[in-house]
Amino acid sequence: MKPVEIAKGIYCLPAIDWNIRDFHGYSVYKGSTYNAYLILDEKVTLIDAVKKEFADDLIKGISQIIDPKKIDCVISNHTEMDHSGGLSRVMHRIGEDKPLYCSKMGHKNLSKHFQQKFNYHPVENGGELNIGNRTLSFMETRMLHWPDSMFTYAKEDRILFASDAFGQHYASLERFDDEVGDEIMPHARKYFANILLPYAPLILKLVAKVKEIGLALDLLCPDHGIIWRKDPSKIINAYVEWSEQKPKRKALVIYDTMWHSTEAMAEAIVESLGDEGVDAKPLKLRASHRSDIITEVLDAGAIIIGSPTLNNGLFPTVSDFLTYMKGLKPQNKVAAAFGSYGWSGEAVKLINQELEAAGFKVI
Repeated sequence: MKPVEIAKGIYCLPAIDWNIRDFHGYSVYKGSTYNAYLILDEKVTLIDAVKKEFADDLIKGISQIIDPKKIDCVISNHTEMDHSGGLSRVMHRIGEDKPLYCSKMGHKNLSKHFQQKFNYHPVENGGELNIGNRTLSFMETRMLHWPDSMFTYAKEDRILFASDAFGQHYASLERFDDEVGDEIMPHARKYFANILLPYAPLILKLVAKVKEIGLALDLLCPDHGIIWRKDPSKIINAYVEWSEQKPKRKALVIYDTMWHSTEAMAEAIVESLGDEGVDAKPLKLRASHRSDIITEVLDAGAIIIGSPTLNNGLFPTVSDFLTYMKGLKPQNKVAAAFGSYGWSGEAVKLINQELEAAGFKVI
C-alpha cells in the first residue's frame, strides 16, 4: 500500500497482510497490518519496522517519499518479530551505522535477534530526542505486552506512536477510525482480550499516568490496524473499561462433547440460566475459536466449563482452552464445571482443579 500522510511531514507506511488467519494461536479473520511511521524533519526518523516478509515493501514505500539512505535514525518501540523482523533488511538499506533508539530491554532483545552490531542508543523512560522542529519523548511501557515495549510521543504534533497498544488485527485500505466506523471496535476488543488482558492492572496505571501528565492527543498510532483520529479517547476509555473487568450478568457455557451427552447438559444449563434472566450463551469449542471465546469471557460474570471424560482425562479441546484462558488471567468471575462419562468420570474434578489454579472462584 502507498504511504499515507497522517500529519504534515509524517507518514504511515502500512504493510497489509491480507491472508494471515492465525497470529500465534489467535484467529485473525480480517488479516492484519504492520505499521511503520516516517517523520520528515532535520533528522529523518523511522519509527518501527515490519514483519520480515514485508521488509522490501517498507523500503519501497519509503522510497516513494525519500531516498532511504537519507533516514538519519530509527526508533524501535517493540522488538517482537512482526515489527523488528524486517529491521535487519531496512538497516542494511539505510545504513547500519545509523543510530537505533530503543529501550534498554529493547537493546538486549535486538542484540540477540541480530548478529549485526547496530549503533544502539538505549533510552531512558522520559528521555527525549530532538530531531529538528520536533521533540520526541519516550515512555517506557514494560509488559504492554513485552518487557521492551515503549511509546514514542511527538510533542509538537500531539501524536502518540503506541507500538502494540490500541491496535487491531485488521487488514484494510482505510487508515483511520472515522473511515471504518464502529466496525473496528470488536476487532480492538478481541485484540485486547487475547494479547493485553494479562496486563490489565498495568494498563490502568499507564492510563492514569497519561491523564496525570495531561498528554494531549490528536492522533493515536498503533503498530497494527487503523489509526485513531476522530476520537482517540474512545479507545483509551474502552481500554480502561476492559481492564477494570467489571462482570455483567452474563454466563458462558463453554464445552465440547463426544456423543452429545455433555452438549445436552450445556443446553439445559443455558436454558435454566435464561429462565433466571441471565444472558447465557453456549459455546462449543470445536465450533468456536478459542480467541473468539476469550473475547466473550472479557465481560462475563460466570464461566461454566463442560467436558466428557476421555481416557481418564479431559477432552482435548477443553484442556486446550483451559490452558489458554489461564495464561490470560481473567478476573472477577465465578466458575463451575460439568460433564458426562461412561465409567470413570474424572473430567469435572480436573476442570475444577484447572479453574482454581487459574484464580477463579469455583462454585
